[in-house]
Amino acid sequence: MAKRDRISGNEAIALAIKQINPDVMPAFPITPSTEIPQYFCQYVANGEVDTEFIPVESEHSSMSAAIGASAAGARALTATSSCGLAFMWEELYVAASDRLPIVMAVVNRALSGPININADHSDSMGARDSGWIQIYSENNQEAYDNFVQAYRISEHKDVMLPVMICQDGFITSHAIENIELLDDDTVSKFVGEYEPDSYLLNAKEPLAVGPYATSPYYFEAKANQAMAMSHVKDVVLEVAAEFEKISGRKYSLFEEYRMEDADFAMVIISSAAGTAKVAIDELRERGIKAGLIKIRLFRPFPGEELARALSFVKAVAIMDRAESFSNMGGPLGAELRAALYQAGINIPSMNYIYGLGGRDLLVEHVEGIFSEIEQLAANDERPSGYKFVGVRS
Repeated sequence: MAKRDRISGNEAIALAIKQINPDVMPAFPITPSTEIPQYFCQYVANGEVDTEFIPVESEHSSMSAAIGASAAGARALTATSSCGLAFMWEELYVAASDRLPIVMAVVNRALSGPININADHSDSMGARDSGWIQIYSENNQEAYDNFVQAYRISEHKDVMLPVMICQDGFITSHAIENIELLDDDTVSKFVGEYEPDSYLLNAKEPLAVGPYATSPYYFEAKANQAMAMSHVKDVVLEVAAEFEKISGRKYSLFEEYRMEDADFAMVIISSAAGTAKVAIDELRERGIKAGLIKIRLFRPFPGEELARALSFVKAVAIMDRAESFSNMGGPLGAELRAALYQAGINIPSMNYIYGLGGRDLLVEHVEGIFSEIEQLAANDERPSGYKFVGVRS
């Protein structure tokens, strides 16, 4: 039976891990994800889970240990943030190319330098082409729900790829919210037991994991990896439909907020969507038909679906909490503009960089952005470049 509780985003993730009861969790602390293994260690110490918790000497080691455990046939996971994710860089590619269904809680935090411990998406966006599925959470409830669904996605026979469940550092990871938790038995039954087809400790079927691949094999391996990623969207929707039956909460590839008759839209990721929703409600009261699309699944990118959802608007603001230093905007801006172009949708779009290093996105910022894109549509302008939001000049 579901129950209400008042917990932080990190505690919600730790509780989801407890309910899943994985086989192995290697971890190394880094702000703001440190609380996840800290909370989970209490469950281990109290005998509430069967998990083998491995304190390691670095984030590179935590992902290496997770890879070894997963390759051996265990259900494995870890958690990290920022420079910890960057330190795993080599191993992220190994996990994905070896088709290991590892789950990782990523508490988004700015990458150095300069040194900063607050939220932006430069860490996970830097790893967007590593071959991992990426799912983002607006609030504590979504962080918990997404984590509960993660193994069902990653371990699906048509997928077998690792997945990051991302939430914004401090904004959700440490903030306390009322959320609805599923009971342990319901989560356990939903996630099920992990039964890999092939694994290193299967004496009846000797195999190698991650061997050296010469030119005649490497390309095919990457093509198969891409084919697996092409199945992810369908699996995400299938798992979400089953999750709705046990929770009553509906998930998709992205959320549409007041988009049914929107003239102007904003596309955004994670916690700042809450601020944008408040601004959109205020704009609606003034007669401005504003709407929002909040990305849940970023990898693989739901380009076709987003293009359809935006096909009737007059202009769109694309919001990035990471700077790609391409002089063209951020990662979401590049992907979404490409998707619109490929779909033959020619609407004015402006890419905005906001919130770097934890800088707040305010309601008045969002209202100003909608005013700008409304003007773009009125003048039939095709903007070039991109803009920073809330930066001191």
